[in-house]
Amino acid sequence: MENNKQLLWPQGILVALFALSVSLSVGLMMLVKPTTSDAQIRQSLNSNTTPVPVAKIGTQERIEGLKEIMLTSWQQQAQVKGFSYVLSPRFQGATIKSAQLSQGQKVIALTFDDGPWPESTAQVLDILKENNVKGTFFVVGQNIKNYPDLLKRVVAEGHVIGNHTWHHRYHFMNAQVAAYEVANTTDLIYKVAGVKTNLFRPPGGIMTNGVANYARNSKYAIIMWSSDSIDYSQPRVPNLINNVFRTAKPGGIVLMHDGGGDRSQTVQALPEIIAKFRNQGYSFVTVPELLEMQEKDQKRIANKK
Repeated sequence: MENNKQLLWPQGILVALFALSVSLSVGLMMLVKPTTSDAQIRQSLNSNTTPVPVAKIGTQERIEGLKEIMLTSWQQQAQVKGFSYVLSPRFQGATIKSAQLSQGQKVIALTFDDGPWPESTAQVLDILKENNVKGTFFVVGQNIKNYPDLLKRVVAEGHVIGNHTWHHRYHFMNAQVAAYEVANTTDLIYKVAGVKTNLFRPPGGIMTNGVANYARNSKYAIIMWSSDSIDYSQPRVPNLINNVFRTAKPGGIVLMHDGGGDRSQTVQALPEIIAKFRNQGYSFVTVPELLEMQEKDQKRIANKK
């Protein structure tokens, strides 16, 4: 019996050391590469750890279980990165075109509709990453189903997700169909990316076909826009940029598209749009950040009275 105990001591130490090394590896990866994908983390773990000789299969199973728990924990943290906002009750069920900021802070929210979409969504994400800008993406359910990895990347890189219905249809829908369009999209966003959203944008900005009414009654904030790029009509790049800045203002929300068709003009215009806003002294925020700024501003004004 004593001999058995002596054999188990080194095994226990090895397991403990292995668990510690895995924990440190995951921790370092979270610090050094916060935007690394789940697949890359999994590959790194598998390639950088050498098998531990153990006497029993049960011990190896426990090690694999530990690795899985740590990976799951990391995935959960990555999924909520940049998405841990709390929507104030004043915005639940409200329709918002821009934020009311009494101090005139020069901030603007860039929003992108109709994705995720092959090529153009990735191109938009590349540009935003290069310029250290976070955006808000209003996504279509059937596109999430077709391109789930693109949605995962949007969330992993710290952008915010909003609901843009399942089919992106304009015609009138009864209450049951409207509920399907909105609720199923929110559910799929959660299943694919692990985040829930209470931001909604009706396709085409149409408020009378049933989906906006369902979203309002379900306490979504209905996010419209104050500046329309009109990129869905595929204008020349200079015209697209002029469209954005024609009505741009502090606290504004800019409408662009990363999906739903050929978005090459938007991709070409986006770097110049970002540069021009910065030259005018603007900073970029997500829609939840914009609403939080308005909330704080209004509380500050109320406290002065």
